[in-house]
Amino acid sequence: MSFQSPVAITGIGALCAVGSNLNECMESLYAGRRKVAAPGAFSSSHGTAWPVCEMAALLPGEQEQDAEPDLLRTSRLGLAAAREALSDAGLQAADLSRLRVGVIMGTTVGSAMNNEAFYRQYRQGEHPEMAPIERYLRSNPAAAIARAFALSGPCQTVVNACSSGTDAIGLGASWIRAGLCDLVLAGGADELCRVTYNGFSSLMITDAGPCRPFDVRRRGLNLGEGAAVLVLESESLHRDWSRNERGWVLGYGSACDAYHLTAPRPDGLGLKKAIAEALSGSGRKVEDLAFVNAHGTGTPDNDRVESRVLSELMPGVPFLSTKGFTGHTLGAAGALEAAFTLACLEQARIPASIGFGCADPELPAAPVTEVTEIEGGCALSESLAFGGNNAVLILGAKRGIGCV
Repeated sequence: MSFQSPVAITGIGALCAVGSNLNECMESLYAGRRKVAAPGAFSSSHGTAWPVCEMAALLPGEQEQDAEPDLLRTSRLGLAAAREALSDAGLQAADLSRLRVGVIMGTTVGSAMNNEAFYRQYRQGEHPEMAPIERYLRSNPAAAIARAFALSGPCQTVVNACSSGTDAIGLGASWIRAGLCDLVLAGGADELCRVTYNGFSSLMITDAGPCRPFDVRRRGLNLGEGAAVLVLESESLHRDWSRNERGWVLGYGSACDAYHLTAPRPDGLGLKKAIAEALSGSGRKVEDLAFVNAHGTGTPDNDRVESRVLSELMPGVPFLSTKGFTGHTLGAAGALEAAFTLACLEQARIPASIGFGCADPELPAAPVTEVTEIEGGCALSESLAFGGNNAVLILGAKRGIGCV
């Protein structure tokens, strides 16, 4: 693959169960704090109350009277992350009005599954009001953000299972490189809901306790919710504005092994191809990587494949999973992990991979068990998704050596 020129990241916004902004999230990660409990927003007839990583009903900036807003929760999560990212970049609405600004957001739930009352009435032969459907149509995450900030550039929502957030950032960077946009808001958002909760429970890949990525006792994932958005800028824009960047998208790779509807290919071929593409495009080598932010769901198959690939391709490179803190936030996962990867590079340390305590003899590599200092200015963040989708980002931060 040809070299991909670095794309500047000038703002970051993130929120999930352990923090209402990026700083709060990182404080929780380094302190080893997580919030895992039975869901409060809905109930299920399953015999086990599978724990989740749930946020408060009201999101940052919302008031009590906004409890039933015009937008569904996934879009509200995305908007909260976008506002934080723009504020972090020092941008106002007036700044955006004279630019070509694109929006690309990854999602899986995408607010599509929370109109149970409407569908129940419809299936019973009734004629429900169309307001829930109209609200759903207004709640496309990317379109909702573009509308909120009066943006008229390219607008796309990526629905590619659990790699959606990673893909959105990689594609957003390609818009900048292609000259389609001056600035792109790229990330992912997803909410908890009963449908996905019951679906993952039916697949028998949820843990009855807090998840344990890469641990021999791992039994599955915990679902979570959240959002993250990165502000990506063209070289000419951030040079003209004389503003500092927080980091760069250095490389992106994507590959589908099409092995199974839900399970990763045992030899990790798709993941290997995505990693190779990202490294080649970034001009980096494995020895340049400070660490790897693994997908690390806590499911037996995913962790086995990831551990083997990391051991084969990147022996000795420290890695961790942050899903023990966030839960699996589906389409938001890759975006959240990209935000955390950049923040870790800035601080030159990574948190312990919470939930891991006992090594699995079948896994050739194990994650870090304590807060670990790192060296270097770039890292790899990877996502493995249903359908055999694999997506990888190489990200660089200003702190460290070999960033750009």
